[in-house]
Amino acid sequence: MSAPDTAVPLRPAYRDANVLRWLTAYTASVAGDVVYFLALSWAATRAGGPSQVGLVVAAGALPRAVLMLGGGVVADRFGPRRVAVLSDAVRCAVILAAAAAVALAPAHIWLLAVVALIFGVVDAVFMPAVGALPPRITTVDQLARVQGMRGLSIRLSNAVGPLVAGAVLVSGGAAGAFTAAGVLFAVSLGTLLTVRVTPPAGTPRRTSARNELRDGLRYVRRHRLLAPLVAVIGLSEMCFSGPVATGLVLLADERGWGAEGMGWVASAFSIGATASALLLTVVPRVPRAGTTMSAALLVTAAGAVGLGQAPSLAMAVAFGALIGLTSGFATTLTGALVQTETDPRYLGRVTSVTTLCTLGLAPVLFPAVGVTVALWGAGTFFAGCGAICLLAAVLGLSVPALRHAELKSSKSA
Repeated sequence: MSAPDTAVPLRPAYRDANVLRWLTAYTASVAGDVVYFLALSWAATRAGGPSQVGLVVAAGALPRAVLMLGGGVVADRFGPRRVAVLSDAVRCAVILAAAAAVALAPAHIWLLAVVALIFGVVDAVFMPAVGALPPRITTVDQLARVQGMRGLSIRLSNAVGPLVAGAVLVSGGAAGAFTAAGVLFAVSLGTLLTVRVTPPAGTPRRTSARNELRDGLRYVRRHRLLAPLVAVIGLSEMCFSGPVATGLVLLADERGWGAEGMGWVASAFSIGATASALLLTVVPRVPRAGTTMSAALLVTAAGAVGLGQAPSLAMAVAFGALIGLTSGFATTLTGALVQTETDPRYLGRVTSVTTLCTLGLAPVLFPAVGVTVALWGAGTFFAGCGAICLLAAVLGLSVPALRHAELKSSKSA
């Protein structure tokens, strides 16, 4: 399962074959996720109408959120690679079984809800495991680059996934789309099996799963850098993990820009985020990472307010690109800091905490989006997002350990 130590890099991460194999597996997995969720929503709409889509999606989201911390314990106890491989295999089998069931008989809401439920449970284990892998496949001085490459992977998958899903849904229906998702998960699984990992130093002390969970939460709470960093991640990702997309739809409708205008702003955001990921992939090192992260969040906060007050579509597009660039930069740096500062024995649990902050806190704002826009306008909603992002930046600058945080090099590690 493990292989020779990868502690001494011979080349940058983007030229490391082992890292590229992990990136291929990750890209196929994210693309599979996109195709799966679109196929699930499409099938639910056909089976029960639009009102049933939320029920089916919630059946997968709820167990993922509830079990995420436990998934981190599993990843740390049994090793992230082993857990990622097994959970990827289960996801592949479940989705291919769903494809066969939908092909043989009309999809029922209860069947889709069961598929979503199982997928959500497995996702709660898979996500912390795959997130804990980068420090095991490269050295600490390459983690920022790996996070940049991960950002590029997500952008590529989010661009290509809907195109694949749309084409397959037209030609093969929900069964074909589920099959395509299963094939992508199979590619992810096969590639992941070829990834070499560095075994952890020493043997972790085994206790009960509950005690390991408590130990992981205590580790985060007492860590002088991770505790405030997790808070910064939760605040900075609260709006930009989904609510802003909903707010953007309402902003375009309010200003009369239409779907085309919304598409231009969303595309500008994606281009900006892609540019930040590409930049962090190729630069050798980011100095004063903590301060740079907070500065990027300050600009993001200003950009969110500017987007809500943009007097024209052209200005909104410019602000969208700025937000994508700076928020993507901050997200990559926070991810790299988490992985360089965390003791490898706790990385699965810490990853589960940060993932839960991203996925668990963001939905809290979804109901507030429509209410805020209806009462006070889209500009107020984006000003609120800017205020939350500003709070994250202020927190990053006010905590000395976070303000002076640096990405470690191989020598310092």
